[in-house]
Amino acid sequence: MFVDSHCHLDGPRFAEDREAVILNACNAGVEHLLLIGNGDGPDTADQALQLAKQYDWMHATIGVHPHEAKLATAENLQKLAEQARDPKVVAWGEIGLDYWYDHSPRDVQQRVFVEQLELAKHLDLPIVIHCRPSQKSDGDAWEDLFALLTAHWVGRRGVMHCFTGTIEQARQSLDIGFLLSFAGNVTFPKAQNIRDAAVLCPLDAMLIETDSPYLAPVPHRGKRNEPAFVAETAAYIAQLKGAGAEELGRATTSNFYRFFGIQKQNL
Repeated sequence: MFVDSHCHLDGPRFAEDREAVILNACNAGVEHLLLIGNGDGPDTADQALQLAKQYDWMHATIGVHPHEAKLATAENLQKLAEQARDPKVVAWGEIGLDYWYDHSPRDVQQRVFVEQLELAKHLDLPIVIHCRPSQKSDGDAWEDLFALLTAHWVGRRGVMHCFTGTIEQARQSLDIGFLLSFAGNVTFPKAQNIRDAAVLCPLDAMLIETDSPYLAPVPHRGKRNEPAFVAETAAYIAQLKGAGAEELGRATTSNFYRFFGIQKQNL
């Protein structure tokens, strides 16, 4: 009934019990996982792909996260483009801008983002966007993001992963045809902006995710997140929207398969 459209299962936090976590997801009614292929940087970005190849009901993305943009070389990006031709890869991402941590210089983040947009365009892959604005009033990641998308990605498909923006940024994302994906932080007490965006977002433009191992929903907040918890996020959003959890699960699952061009598996 549910799909986790964004999870990081290839990292060390799942090294000891990854199989048990996958079984938990099955038992919770999660029928498909999209594994996000950033790794620890460009040299390990294919780890999610290698894991997805082991399961019929998993697919992967590949790309360089803005945190590691400073590590990306032309050779790295060319190798990722070759790996992205694997039929298990259904999107390029997560990519974007992160002015909160500034692990990579902002001009480098922007350059590497545009380079990856061009590769995704050439491969006809949708993109999965990470956008986090600064803690200070020293530049707007959302403003820069929309400017770059307007210049390089008009009329193409994308997902605003783990949406945390304002209601205006939600509208702007929907206006350019992007889907909004919501994670467990929609349940956090101070996340009214995310709840407002979830209420605004039409069911046919919504995805749900965990961003595992991060952002576990209440009452698991502070613990390691896992794909099984996407069902709880779905139930919470359904209540916000005055819908049933099954209705929201069916809608977001249908959106997922349609958007990423994945054929549903009969499990």
